[in-house]
Amino acid sequence: MIRSPGAAGFNGRSAPVASSRLRNAVAASLAIGSLSLCVILTLTVLATKVSMAMPIPA
Repeated sequence: MIRSPGAAGFNGRSAPVASSRLRNAVAASLAIGSLSLCVILTLTVLATKVSMAMPIPA
């Protein structure tokens, strides 16, 4: 079976799929999302530690 010269598969020339502005916007939104997730987790851990340190009212 002989390969045709146009069938390069994954080794061919890559074409741009998104603009640089779109990639920058996606990267910025991912960074903001991960930062907010870290802040939420930190607040949850601190709130759990504070609530565990409080005595149980009888």
